[in-house]
Amino acid sequence: MSESGSITRDEVVHLARLARLALDPDEVDRFGPQLDVILHAVSRIQELDTADVPPTSHALPLTNVTRSDEVRAGLTQEQALSGAPAAEDGRFRVPRILGEDA
Repeated sequence: MSESGSITRDEVVHLARLARLALDPDEVDRFGPQLDVILHAVSRIQELDTADVPPTSHALPLTNVTRSDEVRAGLTQEQALSGAPAAEDGRFRVPRILGEDA
């Protein structure tokens, strides 16, 4: 960042190049002030005393919501192959690739 505390146009261009982003001049001008806001927010967070705050991966506890495994009837072979463009010997027929022998 420059001495004035705001990110310069050259720094935006440099960051875009590092991130492999192609920005047009309007985007460079627009992103500079946006990056300033982000950097200011990060600097405010760095001012906080977090010595007594335990490290966490999430702000709130997470609980996976999953359904129970239940045995259900699946497709028959005929049903599975019914929408296939080609089938042979009860299997999907696909084009041979890379000159492989069958």
